[in-house]
Amino acid sequence: MSKPNLLIVCPPEHYVLRNFESLRDTANVCIGAELAKVEQQARTADVILYTGLTGRSVPLREIWPYAKNVKWVHSLSAGVEKMLFPELIESPVPVTNARGVFKRPLAEFAVLGILYFYKRVRRLVESQRQHRWDDFLVDMVPGKVMGIVGYGEIGRECALLAHAIGMKIHALRRNPQRSEDDPIVERVFGPAELKDMLAEIDVLLAAAPLTDETRHMIGAEQFAVMKPSAIIINVGRGPVIDEAALIEALRRKQVGAAALDVFEHEPLAADSPLWDMDNVLISPHCTDRTQNPDWLDLSAQFFVENFQRFLNGQPLENVVDKKAGY
Repeated sequence: MSKPNLLIVCPPEHYVLRNFESLRDTANVCIGAELAKVEQQARTADVILYTGLTGRSVPLREIWPYAKNVKWVHSLSAGVEKMLFPELIESPVPVTNARGVFKRPLAEFAVLGILYFYKRVRRLVESQRQHRWDDFLVDMVPGKVMGIVGYGEIGRECALLAHAIGMKIHALRRNPQRSEDDPIVERVFGPAELKDMLAEIDVLLAAAPLTDETRHMIGAEQFAVMKPSAIIINVGRGPVIDEAALIEALRRKQVGAAALDVFEHEPLAADSPLWDMDNVLISPHCTDRTQNPDWLDLSAQFFVENFQRFLNGQPLENVVDKKAGY
């Protein structure tokens, strides 16, 4: 069998490419980040690795008209909503992604957000800065209820860590039956039961992908039914939460606090009210960008393993439902 042609859409100087040197023994590897460079290689490519997270890049849609022989496209990121387009969606070519690769650090941020507000860390830090002995009451985690919107790889990892520190887990899924036997989930809700779940929980964990159905699924109506002490955590996609409605709910104390890693528009505007709110913890979409092990190396190694499956004729992992958008 001849070597397959692998086109890696990535700046040729980027460090993540170090992970793919071993593939040169089993594939003809071409690298580029501009259409003029990759156009010819796309014509014969069997596999396209679209890095996306590595800086400058040509949109995949511009490459697609030349990629007549491609058999598989992989995204180095977990989110694929920005790289999907009608021609790719309708094609038989499978798309895979990095779903689950970054779930642990995102779950750690979720726990950080919970403890940050329950243990009143902002007040601790401010008192220390002022050399002020300021004893006060804090809250305990055990017995609190986390409600998860988007109970996939990230959502369940968040549930595992939250459950380990004593939280009860409620989950909302498009197909609730998939979690009926999950030992860490106390209750499972269907999409029509969103408000029912929100009314009972202490922490909302948003980990849903961004689709037409999930955009702004958490907004003013949903905040209105929540406990005024509720903590909102978003580690999925920013637009799943209506940011303007969240700001208003925080201002009016309809909800208690928010720990946010993602936002509707990034970077977050300098004049956003979120920056100055004492009941908000902001991460500039970097909580999954680990340095040891390096986050992009982790994603790259997942592709290398999937590429071996491709060579062996085995089923690929993390196949995206292109019509659903994740």
